[in-house]
Amino acid sequence: MKDKIDLKLVIAVVLIAVFGLVMIYSASCIWAEYKFNDSFKFVKAQGIFLVIGIFCMLFLSKVDYHLYFKKANVILLACFILLVLVLIPGIGTVRNGSRSWFGIGSLGIQPSEFAKVGLIIYVAKYLTNNQKLMKSIKKGVIPVLSVILAFFALIMLEPDFGTAMVIVLTLIVLIFISGVKIDFFLKIGFVGLAGIVGLIIVAPYRMARIVSFLNPWSDPLGSGFQIIQSLYAIGPGGLLGQGFMKSRQKHFYLPEPQTDFIFSIISEEFGFLGVLIVTALFLFIFYRCLKIALNQSDLFAKYLAFGLSFGIIIQAILNLMVVVGIIPVTGVTLPFLSYGGSSLLVSLASIGIILNISRK
Repeated sequence: MKDKIDLKLVIAVVLIAVFGLVMIYSASCIWAEYKFNDSFKFVKAQGIFLVIGIFCMLFLSKVDYHLYFKKANVILLACFILLVLVLIPGIGTVRNGSRSWFGIGSLGIQPSEFAKVGLIIYVAKYLTNNQKLMKSIKKGVIPVLSVILAFFALIMLEPDFGTAMVIVLTLIVLIFISGVKIDFFLKIGFVGLAGIVGLIIVAPYRMARIVSFLNPWSDPLGSGFQIIQSLYAIGPGGLLGQGFMKSRQKHFYLPEPQTDFIFSIISEEFGFLGVLIVTALFLFIFYRCLKIALNQSDLFAKYLAFGLSFGIIIQAILNLMVVVGIIPVTGVTLPFLSYGGSSLLVSLASIGIILNISRK
């Protein structure tokens, strides 16, 4: 084992996480002062998770990743139990219409975020143990897809469509790189499309989101409101932005800008230059993670590093696509930057596991 961890990756991750904390203050201070009479309300909560998350990242960078291989089934079972418990009234807490939280005082823990890592560990082990079987759809692919769909169903019961989509897309990509034939994924795509149509029929509000995505001005005060306000934030940013703390959209125009739409505030205050720097940091983090994955001779380490890397970058891509109006609003946070303790903890823990893999 090497004596040193990937210091470049650590620096990049800490930089983007600290910048996220600064931007959470800028984005939330007006709303926090108005609602809680404390402009630092959200920053203090996120700061606690940031300190814990950095500690977890450094701690996990020293925990031998082989432990996850041995305990993969136990980890998956624990995640499954948590997802069931959060659905029980009185145990799970409802926020923004979703029963997806365990309330701890004013803070909240989202088990679906931890399920993401649990599933990646489980699928990495499954692919390692069943490399030859993966050529058979019936014997290799269907069993692991059944597990993924069971977790997808539980998360959709909350409902949390955004997190469920991140998990499914991440694991589909992971299964794809294991060597499964591409025609199978084309069939899965058609099934997924049919499933989305079914979800729209069950909950018509999702159709309103899609219509608002295609033409947000068709319902500017309803389903299209967030996208319109996000574009109003991005547009005036120009090359250098309006300046730090000078966003206009955070003054009760863009709802809860410290969460899913924090990138809009970054664009408004720091302009194209800020967008370029943040994007470059994400690309650098993804590059370092992929490099670590590609350098592994151990198949489990390779799949695990790939899965955790894809989990972060797919979530980031989905969030950015929502912010600029390319896809409908999904409720997915921007890793390291958005307000949300569970998301930050899981992102930093994922980097910690990748750092341990890099030591080998």
